[in-house]
Amino acid sequence: MPDVPEFDLQLAHHHFAAEAFNKAWELIDKTDRTSEEDLTMLCRAAASVWHWSHREDLTNQARSVGYWQLSRVFALLSEGTMAKRCGELSLKYAKGTPPFYEAYAYEALARAAALCGEMSAAKRYLDSAERLAEKVEEAASREMLLADLQSIDG
Repeated sequence: MPDVPEFDLQLAHHHFAAEAFNKAWELIDKTDRTSEEDLTMLCRAAASVWHWSHREDLTNQARSVGYWQLSRVFALLSEGTMAKRCGELSLKYAKGTPPFYEAYAYEALARAAALCGEMSAAKRYLDSAERLAEKVEEAASREMLLADLQSIDG
């Protein structure tokens, strides 16, 4: 295998970061996934994070979104510990981004905590997310965020 590929590596990372993210999202939205689709969803979300990490235009906001998606996937797979680890990374990279992204990082942590039976932590994270949601200016984004917060069991 050559050290330098015969294609534009940055263009490939750009393509596959978005492609993997969008394809993972299709499976997140699917209510009747098979166990094989569950694994595909996980692989796609992880691939998106990996490809983003190799892009020259990587931002903390993009990292936060990638880890948020990976946390959601782990939550859907009932893997609370991994959902929490990815939620923590989402929050780490969300600091200094618009309130929408930080609120969603707290949403990931609340979902993971609830899954792990850590209800007091889930409540603290939900409270933080709700406070930040008040600062989200775009109504549709704020409503989507609040709906996701309401969907957390606990």
